[in-house]
Amino acid sequence: MKISAVTYLILVGLLPIIFHYSYTIQKKILFLNFVQWPLKTDFSDPGSVGLEGARNFYLHTDQQVKIGIWQILPRSLLNNSIPATDEAYEKLLSNAKYPVFLYMHGNSGNRASSHRVELYKLFQDLDYHVICFDYRSYGDSDVVELSELGVVTDSKYVLEWVLKKVNSTVPVFVWGHSLGTGVSTHVLALLAAENIQPTGLFLEAPFNNIADELTEHPFAQLFKHLPWFHWVIVEPFYNNNLRFESDKHISKIECPIMILHAEDDGIIPFFLAEKLYHAAINSFGNNTDRIQMIKIDSSYGLGHKYICRYKELPDIIKTFVAKTYKNLTE
Repeated sequence: MKISAVTYLILVGLLPIIFHYSYTIQKKILFLNFVQWPLKTDFSDPGSVGLEGARNFYLHTDQQVKIGIWQILPRSLLNNSIPATDEAYEKLLSNAKYPVFLYMHGNSGNRASSHRVELYKLFQDLDYHVICFDYRSYGDSDVVELSELGVVTDSKYVLEWVLKKVNSTVPVFVWGHSLGTGVSTHVLALLAAENIQPTGLFLEAPFNNIADELTEHPFAQLFKHLPWFHWVIVEPFYNNNLRFESDKHISKIECPIMILHAEDDGIIPFFLAEKLYHAAINSFGNNTDRIQMIKIDSSYGLGHKYICRYKELPDIIKTFVAKTYKNLTE
């Protein structure tokens, strides 16, 4: 009985207080960069995770943070006549005749995680260029203190690099997954203030803001009813600028947006994506040319990570790409 009482006091008394005042713990919970899978990835060799026609390279941001990046060629460019050199790959990107997709990943793992590689291969089979990278302190990027502003700054730099590198007639799309949806909407809102936008934005398994995601996360269900929950768990993230307020940022984005979410997502509840969609609809005056949402039935069992396996996804992507590109050139 005494052991149970002590355990209870620790769980509902001491640990919440420690969490409330520990910015380090808050960041570790939000940024699961210590979760590395697959183990011991050789980022210099994308072929080690099954990617063809891919190169590894690095960019150094304005803050002198080294960012690890892969460039993956469209399927039609995979042949032995292309030298496996940085110069050759950069030339192909500069002279690209195919859409370019920049991928921003979620809060755990790195750019080599298996579900991400599946999506890269889908893009590749659709004959798109792919650029994927790791935020600071993820993968083989520089170990630098993590923050919302930090990962957003890294991502903004990479997107600006892509937009400058690619011919202006070639469409560039951003794809954000999970936490990457919060990163990408923040990045595009900042760029919109500079009158810069990609051709379109895909948000896979998004949430509306961190406050709601923390409250609705499965792990929170045991504690959210307690009177201290909001003060202990939610307020510290907000006060420490770990907000990822996509519902605010999305209203500033000018390019068309496609939201994809599975009903059986066990990490980010489907209704949070709906809240984000409705926030956008309200901002865009019910203009469905600006924002679309596709609900993926739970019977497919795709959950949080495997929308890449949705049988309709290739056609959804191709249709959205064609429509946005057509509107851009008219």
